[in-house]
Amino acid sequence: MVLQQPARSIPIPPLESGDRLTRAEFERRYEATPEKFKAELIEGVVYVASPVRVFHGNPHFNLITWLGVYCTATPGVSGSDNATTRLDMDNEPQPDALLRIEVGGNSTISEDGYIEGTPELVAEIATSSAAIDLGVKRNAYRRNGVQEYLVWSTFENRLSWFRLQAEEFVLIEPDADGMIRSSVFPGLWLNVPALLEGRMMEVLNGLQAGIADPIHQAFVQELVERSPNLE
Repeated sequence: MVLQQPARSIPIPPLESGDRLTRAEFERRYEATPEKFKAELIEGVVYVASPVRVFHGNPHFNLITWLGVYCTATPGVSGSDNATTRLDMDNEPQPDALLRIEVGGNSTISEDGYIEGTPELVAEIATSSAAIDLGVKRNAYRRNGVQEYLVWSTFENRLSWFRLQAEEFVLIEPDADGMIRSSVFPGLWLNVPALLEGRMMEVLNGLQAGIADPIHQAFVQELVERSPNLE
């Protein structure tokens, strides 16, 4: 009598930068990684994030503060920090920050808790990842219809705000007062020099002026009409 050997389970390979994977295989391997591990699938290629230094952490914190205040004042708009986003079959990034319109927007929340589709606004802090954020990732966001894309390049201390126009990202320059005003999220105003210089009270004062503007009030009313339970 020949005894059959029990089948050996095949270990799940780790995610490594440069791997070319389907989104399904990327997610299978990601689920087997340690909790604090971060990787993204961009144009079918895996990018594993480096450890986060303060050069990334501080700008990230300030950007989230600005977006968080806007969300608090704008029912029907939600934001996320490093949330896995299923853009398409070849792209599953974890944007440093994003804003999405909850009802009538271009994204939904899947049954397993991931964002599916295209957030209206995406922001990335580009330290060691600048070539990716301004290269293949920017193209993936553009092709999937992200309406506004912000990249804060921390080594150069430069903020690039791109707006989707005729299927191309167009760089938007601040006005004479250093302000950029979102066209997708009325009232989302950013004092760019103040942000880059860490003057967050000025950033938030500029944002409060945008929130107090009638265009923001009209936007909130529009969101409430789409979803009356917001009142």
